[in-house]
Amino acid sequence: MSTAKNQVLTYPKTVYVASQSNKPKFQLNWLSSSFKRSIAIILFLTLWEVLPRLGVVSSAFLPSLSTVIQTGWQLYQTGQLTTHITVSLTRSVIGFTLALFIAIPLGLIIGWYKLVAETLNPLLEIFRNTTALALMPVFILFLGIGEVSKISLLVYACTWPILLNTISGVQNVDPLLIKSARTMGLPPHKLFRKVILPAAVPTIFVGIRLAGAISVLALVAVEMFGSKAGLGYLIIYSQYSFEIPQMFVGILVMTLVGLAFNYGLLAVEKHFTSWKKTPQE
Repeated sequence: MSTAKNQVLTYPKTVYVASQSNKPKFQLNWLSSSFKRSIAIILFLTLWEVLPRLGVVSSAFLPSLSTVIQTGWQLYQTGQLTTHITVSLTRSVIGFTLALFIAIPLGLIIGWYKLVAETLNPLLEIFRNTTALALMPVFILFLGIGEVSKISLLVYACTWPILLNTISGVQNVDPLLIKSARTMGLPPHKLFRKVILPAAVPTIFVGIRLAGAISVLALVAVEMFGSKAGLGYLIIYSQYSFEIPQMFVGILVMTLVGLAFNYGLLAVEKHFTSWKKTPQE
């Protein structure tokens, strides 16, 4: 009896000590992993600042990071940087959104209906290997050099990663899931909505994130012709006029916009794929 009583008294104490000792260990692991993830970036930014100042790299071709930041601040104060960011974001978001509305339904149809996939596959293979930049003269020829051609080219560039990943996601759903759902008597429309679509979502989001990156990267090419504003225009114009710090401002801001776009899509992806979390998470 006394033995049982001692066990009752000592068991909670042991659990309490273990949980307390794990907390500092978790914080240490988090700090360690954060440092490992950021050390390369810190080293890169340090070299960017130091090398031009020491004369190892000509500051005429690679201005120091502080010079670039100062130039960016001056552009922001005059309102030019805000204008360029707004114009580029508008083009990028419109092109990306239109690609979503075109590619996802089309990909679901092609992936679900085998006959449609077999019929369209040769055409898809041709166009998926034709880059958007190669078709730029065609878009300008038919649509002019205005906003319609720019956004249309972005739509074309963003459509393919979403479309192909949507097709792949639908076609690679586990056959056992489909068989089990049909055994339970699910009608085709419910099978598609409750089984096929949720199972394909992770693969679809891979394409969406790729398209998000492309919608930002393609801006440089899209804004080369007939543009008077935009980050791509800022980069190209600064290069031609040899305003190198200003050119690096455009590159740096475009990188930050791309990162923000990617992290935003990651947050959306986590929301729609929360069911994938393992018990350890």
